[in-house]
Amino acid sequence: MGSEKGIRFHECAVRVRFNEVDAYRIAWHGHYVTWMEEGRHALAREFGLDPAQMAEAGFFAPVVELSVRFLRAARYGEELLVQSWPVRRETATIEFRCRMVGADGKVAATGRAVHALTDLEGALQYRLPPVIADRLGALFYHHLEA
Repeated sequence: MGSEKGIRFHECAVRVRFNEVDAYRIAWHGHYVTWMEEGRHALAREFGLDPAQMAEAGFFAPVVELSVRFLRAARYGEELLVQSWPVRRETATIEFRCRMVGADGKVAATGRAVHALTDLEGALQYRLPPVIADRLGALFYHHLEA
């Protein structure tokens, strides 16, 4: 786990594989979304918030907003550190932000994913259910410094 400016982030490494590069010999843009997902799932898993754990608790958390900002090309064989952290929200949603950093310390991309909460039948939750609120509380306690 790393830290910067009052925020602790979770890190997981990904390596750009040959099948992930395009005709320009750089990582195809769609793969960055997959790497973001790997990072946020690794973080969420530690706090009982990955998709399987959420379903076991009786909820789904589908992505309702997603953005990626590309800052430099990632290339075949390059290892990127996916740094992920949570963001507090006023609504019954979960937000994760991330950045993908190369060995040279340069940021290749940044991203953001917002998840709504539904029950297993798809009914939108307008308040955080206690079990999810507790898990998010633990996540924020460990990743957001006062």
